[in-house]
Amino acid sequence: MTRKGAIVAGFTAVALLASGAVVASALNDLPQDAQPVQNPTAELNRQPTPPAPPAQPVPQEPAPEAEPAPARPVAITPPAPVIVIAEEPSNEEDEVEDAEEETEERVEVPTEPAAPPGRRQRRRVAIVEAVDKITAETMRFEVEVGGRPVRFQKTLIFTARACEVSASDELVEDSIAYLEVSLQPRGVLQASEPRQIFRGWMFASAPAVSGLQHPIYDAWVVGCRA
Repeated sequence: MTRKGAIVAGFTAVALLASGAVVASALNDLPQDAQPVQNPTAELNRQPTPPAPPAQPVPQEPAPEAEPAPARPVAITPPAPVIVIAEEPSNEEDEVEDAEEETEERVEVPTEPAAPPGRRQRRRVAIVEAVDKITAETMRFEVEVGGRPVRFQKTLIFTARACEVSASDELVEDSIAYLEVSLQPRGVLQASEPRQIFRGWMFASAPAVSGLQHPIYDAWVVGCRA
């Protein structure tokens, strides 16, 4: 092979590698079809409970010793009432009492510092449930955080940006996901750009408040999975 042929072959190989990388990147950006999952909602939102500390034995105190009861009843005579005549306090006593009250009010009781709040745990996959209100088809599927978008019913495209579960000190066990939902019909003669119809946080505990409400589709987050 001549030198000119080797140079041409090298340029050809570099061009093929570059075109392959571009094609792979374009395929990774394309949405994939949704696959149904069977994970129950209770298992998705359940938090691991820490082990309980071992029970400490309760110390038993001995019964107090008492004198035996008398054989005959003992008569008790109440003492004569003592009448005390209250004297009007002087002005000096009033001033001393007022000063003592002001001192007590100024004393600040030291308070213990509040414990730091717990942190929410991030998850890798968001579990979404969507329904087609025309065909009554419902599907629960997974959307990877930061991964490929997922297409539902050849029209809705879901993209997950974050998914996390509630901290251990929160009152309600919940799953929260940040989703972007776009509308792009597939299979038409003239392809159109996807139109975003939802972007924000969805809460599994309140699907009617934070879910997607569309004339044809409804969607909400069910939970998060590692």
